[in-house]
Amino acid sequence: MSDRLHGYRILILETREEAQFSKLLAEQGADVLQCPMFAINDAPDPAPVEAWIRGAIEHPFDDLVLLTGEGLRRLVKAARKIALDQEFVAALKGPRKFARGPKPGRALREIGLEPQVTTEKPTSEGIIEMLSRADLKGHCVGVQLYPDKDHGALLGAITAQGATAIPVTPYVYDARAADSHIVTAIEEMAEGRVDAIALTNLGQIRRLIDVARGRGLETRLREGLTKTPIASVGPAVSDELASHGLSAAIYPANDAFFMKPLISAMATALAKSPPRTAR
Repeated sequence: MSDRLHGYRILILETREEAQFSKLLAEQGADVLQCPMFAINDAPDPAPVEAWIRGAIEHPFDDLVLLTGEGLRRLVKAARKIALDQEFVAALKGPRKFARGPKPGRALREIGLEPQVTTEKPTSEGIIEMLSRADLKGHCVGVQLYPDKDHGALLGAITAQGATAIPVTPYVYDARAADSHIVTAIEEMAEGRVDAIALTNLGQIRRLIDVARGRGLETRLREGLTKTPIASVGPAVSDELASHGLSAAIYPANDAFFMKPLISAMATALAKSPPRTAR
């Protein structure tokens, strides 16, 4: 049913796949307030990424661990730049593919492939737990990482099983340009001009808090989050909120931790009161 969110102003913190989230919300009639959290750029030095791609083609991995859909798309893009995209995709057919949640799986399907195993918990801890049940001894494991996180525990867990981890980080974040957008979002919430904030990954929470602290706006942020219902896509986001003394008022039903169930949960919860613009 369309227009379930007509008149409601929903704040989303744009990261990797929030353009799709924004589209889905707009289809339900929502007034979407988009807040870019950072820009995503290719790795500034392409040489290590290209070497990883060539290695994957010349000596195919036994297993491939994908932490983000964005990472796989960037790898395919980098392979295309050196005219090796077809060879690269062909080389990814053989390895057993482990996906950290649904997003890497979607990126695999875009190139005609499927993950063999998808973790139920879309976190680094979840993928470590998943890999602990796999036989990796003697295997060569390609690992696609993402920036601004220490992945030592994941790489250590792979090598502890007698495997060789071959990591690559195909993109970087540029956060500075987006700070002003985050400040604006904090003020909009604090002034009571947002009906709900939708959170789809735990990095969004950390970024909000980091910018608020850096700008002397942490009290203002907490004031805004007290006024604004928080919608959480799943347990990883909810746990991160709890670690900062915050909690989600809106949560998908039936453990369906995806965008569409989150939108349905928001529509149900917000229908209990009129949009703030109408009050």
